[in-house]
Amino acid sequence: MQRYIAQRLLLTIPTLLGLTALLFVLLSVVLPVDVIDIAVAESGSGSAAEQALREQYGFDGPLVVRYVKWLGAVVSGDLGESFFTGRSVTEELRGRVPVSVELGIGALIITVLCAIPIGMVSAAKQDSAADYLARGGAILFYAVPGFWVATLVLVFGSLWFNWAPATKYQQLWEDPRANVAQLVLPMLILGLQPIGTMVRLVRTQVLEVLRQDYVRTARAKGLSSQNVYFRHVLRNTMIPLVTVIGLQLPRLVAGTVIFETIFVLPGVGRYLLDSLQRLDFYVVLGTNLFFAVLLVVANLVVDISYGFIDPRIRLAK
Repeated sequence: MQRYIAQRLLLTIPTLLGLTALLFVLLSVVLPVDVIDIAVAESGSGSAAEQALREQYGFDGPLVVRYVKWLGAVVSGDLGESFFTGRSVTEELRGRVPVSVELGIGALIITVLCAIPIGMVSAAKQDSAADYLARGGAILFYAVPGFWVATLVLVFGSLWFNWAPATKYQQLWEDPRANVAQLVLPMLILGLQPIGTMVRLVRTQVLEVLRQDYVRTARAKGLSSQNVYFRHVLRNTMIPLVTVIGLQLPRLVAGTVIFETIFVLPGVGRYLLDSLQRLDFYVVLGTNLFFAVLLVVANLVVDISYGFIDPRIRLAK
């Protein structure tokens, strides 16, 4: 098992290097204008100031040299500075990452707690009214855009209940009750679409496992339905479930961009949206790097968890 984990960890190194190179090159080439030109135009400075800014922010050399310098700074924990505020991107992310991660993890927990029981009940009562209701609800949740639901909640909450989201964010360690009250609604709305996806997946996998010979044998032995579902069925549906659950977290955290803007939350998504409007190069680069690293880590955790769930997946010595 140690060798399996070590190989998976080693594979993340070229993956992360490739991601950093791809992000840096794409943002350097794709951005429609030079951010230095924007800064100079806003300040009204001359060519001397422009050259000084290029040297200060590392825009005065070839693309490869700039990438190597930036990568060296990233390894040491320095993601650069904002062109417009002068603040460190690392420090900004340090305060914003917990907000987005808490929102994403909360939405994922709601998704898992709702989707697995609903999917198992839907499979156990195949072609019944409960099954049709669960499948219809799953399709509805998957089809309805989350930002539309969030907008309706804000509009009707304001018109009917004189309610609006809090404008000041409460940290979890400062006021846990206010923090949960502020985040529970965006968590629930953010988790609606993943619930629809996971309910359908759980139902499909459970139905497939129920047709296996070892399940029929367990039932023939006289095991209760509870034992059959939790000791045999659920365990053998875990690998596809773990894959979906593990890859949902970076998707949910990245999907907080709109929800953080709608509910006035100071997370990474809102930070990215603000920086895109100003084409703030290092902020856009740093936030995208955070999402990319989160995706790689999620894949790593999913790969390692396979070895614990099913020993047959572990690499042979």
